[in-house]
Amino acid sequence: MQNYKEQFKGKKITVMGLGLLGRGVGDTAYLAECGANLIVTDLKSKEQLASSLKILSKYKNISYRLGEHNLEDFKNRDMILKAAGVPLDSIYVNEAHKNNIPVEMSASLFAKVAGIKVVGITGTRGKSTVTHLINQIFKLAGKKVLLGGNVRGVSTLQLLKKVTPNSIALFELDSWQLQGFGDSKISPNISIFTTFLDDHLNYYKGNRDLYFDDKANIFKYQKEEDIFVAGEGLVKRLHAKVRARALVAREKDLPKAWKLKIPGEHNRLNAQCAVLAARRMGISEKTIRKVVENYEGVEGRLQYIREIKGIKIYNDNNSTTPDATVAALRAVGDKKKRKVVLIVGGDDKKLDTKKLLHEMPKWCSKIVMFKERGTETIRDAVFKFKKKGIEVYEEEGLPNTVKRAYSLAKPGETILYSPGFSSFGKYFNNEYERSDQFMKLIKNLLYA
Repeated sequence: MQNYKEQFKGKKITVMGLGLLGRGVGDTAYLAECGANLIVTDLKSKEQLASSLKILSKYKNISYRLGEHNLEDFKNRDMILKAAGVPLDSIYVNEAHKNNIPVEMSASLFAKVAGIKVVGITGTRGKSTVTHLINQIFKLAGKKVLLGGNVRGVSTLQLLKKVTPNSIALFELDSWQLQGFGDSKISPNISIFTTFLDDHLNYYKGNRDLYFDDKANIFKYQKEEDIFVAGEGLVKRLHAKVRARALVAREKDLPKAWKLKIPGEHNRLNAQCAVLAARRMGISEKTIRKVVENYEGVEGRLQYIREIKGIKIYNDNNSTTPDATVAALRAVGDKKKRKVVLIVGGDDKKLDTKKLLHEMPKWCSKIVMFKERGTETIRDAVFKFKKKGIEVYEEEGLPNTVKRAYSLAKPGETILYSPGFSSFGKYFNNEYERSDQFMKLIKNLLYA
């Protein structure tokens, strides 16, 4: 097992963005263990970051600048480690570039340092499902997998401790993390791009092309011997030159005889991508089928919780776009009868909601809106559904929203928690916190 510590020992590194998800904390701890001279800077305050700071308190080679950034921390450094979501026009990143300081991100930095095969999965929707599906296929096939990237609580740099020559890095990659691959002019050896839909347009200032350009880094720097799998809906967007062996996942790649536990046509599309990639990696059909047919999905992604008093409950918390909620409605709804009690709403991402508003009356018997900034953009339109015989309510806070939905649901109906909007706002720090709160509320219902 190779020792990577020497690459960071004594280096002056600024960590831009610590956060609360554990990934930034783990990356910082790894660099501290390597003997780097660290400055951690974050716009959040000491009080907001208390849980993260507690974990790092034992390291004496870290200094902090919290509640702000300072240009001085981006000068005379050997490296900047940038977190996901830093603005495209950040004056601090520009300052580092101006001073010829390399700006890295953890997933792409790992790929450069580790020197092992990297499998990367991206997509507006489906990347988590495909990543975890492939992870299970790999494990059953006996491969040594290092799962990281956009995975809750997993520090990608900490995975360097586990690298062996036989390891395969399996990374879920969002558009922000792929900025790092673009800056480093590298792409994963095996890349999967599931879907491209509107998302994060508040971050990209309404420019879909900028969003796609970041996503495209997953294949842009691949070599001819590499593999690229694209969802069928992407074909028209792949105007950039694809150097690798490009494969399009189609319906025929998933035999009709294979029965999936995870519902929805979109999940069949996800499975097609995973199956095609696994085949090209030499994994047996028997292994692939066994995993695909028994795969139960990922928490917060159309996750079936259980049935209570004849009412089915799904946690689709990670549907943070209107398109994702539409897919969820189609997956669990009944074409013959409105039976979905939909919990919807959250913070505003400046996305088009027309399709969602068109689909809601087809599937929903009741709609409970979670009061937030994004919810206000659909509020009036949703209340008009009362004329169609649909019960509509709006509640403050998730406890009241869930309580209302459960009180309305009847045996034979389905409670679908599929927000369609971002979690950020006055109630939650991130989507994981939102999901945890929902799961806790449902657990309390079970024992009420």
